[in-house]
Amino acid sequence: MTIHMLKLCVGADDVGDLLAWQQRLMRERPQPYHHTRMVPKRGTDLASGGSIYWVIRNVIQVRQEIVEVKEITDRSGRKACELVFDPELHLVEPTPKRPFQGWRYLKPEDAPADLPGDRNSDVPATLRADLKDAMVW
Repeated sequence: MTIHMLKLCVGADDVGDLLAWQQRLMRERPQPYHHTRMVPKRGTDLASGGSIYWVIRNVIQVRQEIVEVKEITDRSGRKACELVFDPELHLVEPTPKRPFQGWRYLKPEDAPADLPGDRNSDVPATLRADLKDAMVW
């Protein structure tokens, strides 16, 4: 059963920062990746059509497909995880999210929808999220 992951994009102010970070990573490897200390128990479900949804500035703004979940050994000899992503970023409906540590699973039915191509505008995601909240009564 496919499942998604929710993760804070620490240090990024916008989707452009995430893109720049991943482009730097792809100078040394063909696909972007991220290391995390905890290995997901549902790694197979994540790699079977799942995506990582990045939270930037307290708003879920973008997702990437997870291509592979690898168990690795970190520099200190501990078990860790390497998440390998498809390089394409997909903007999603901006959804406010409070800070949390680590990562969380995200059920497909709870995941924000992708934005249609014509809505990928220059309107900042935080403003779109505020407008979306203002419309909910």
